[in-house]
Amino acid sequence: MERRTAIDAIALGALIALGLALAGLFIGNGLLRARSADRYVTVRGFAEREFPANLVIWPIVYTVTSDDLVALQRGIDDGAEKIRAFLGADFSPDEISQSPPRVTDRQAQGFTGQTGRLERYVAEATVTVRTPRIETAMAAMTRSGELVAQGIALIRSYEHTTEYLYTDLDKIKPEMIAEATRDARAAAQQFAEDSGSRVGGIRNAQQGYFSIEDRDRFSPQFKKIRVVTTIQYFLVDD
Repeated sequence: MERRTAIDAIALGALIALGLALAGLFIGNGLLRARSADRYVTVRGFAEREFPANLVIWPIVYTVTSDDLVALQRGIDDGAEKIRAFLGADFSPDEISQSPPRVTDRQAQGFTGQTGRLERYVAEATVTVRTPRIETAMAAMTRSGELVAQGIALIRSYEHTTEYLYTDLDKIKPEMIAEATRDARAAAQQFAEDSGSRVGGIRNAQQGYFSIEDRDRFSPQFKKIRVVTTIQYFLVDD
């Protein structure tokens, strides 16, 4: 009886020892995997390209002055008619729009001329061209002096400036993101080689944002488009 009890005790001890050994093995492997999971590198990928603008918004701003509001409106309408006739040879009616005029009463605001009397009312009116035909619009801009020769007082407005836009970002997004991702992986690969490891899968990725800027101040009709991605790659020992 005592011998059997001793055998049972030995067997129980062996089972406990085996359990502890297996537990230690599993814990060790778990810690190893945890340490491996903690090894990663964060890199940024960059892509940049230039594209011509595909939409131009060209506001043509002019002023009319008069002491009489009825005559002022006639001057506004006459100016708009001449501008539309000037643009009609190159642009469709759908590409041309007219904004309501902004009228200022100089007398009510206390303005007086320095060398003589100013006409009481001044109106600022705008006819706008919105078109994807960039070159045609730029050619018309160079000929806008013809409007001045017809008696239209064109002004340079800091509120209404010509805009060149690029609107096809969705078409180029996938290709540029892929390029930025390749750039990021190349940086991760270099880091891995320097540290004696290799690049594993992606741990985390952030697309970042696209920016669209003028190529330079003298050619706003060309756009510089950039994207930066931030990606974390696991590092795996060889």
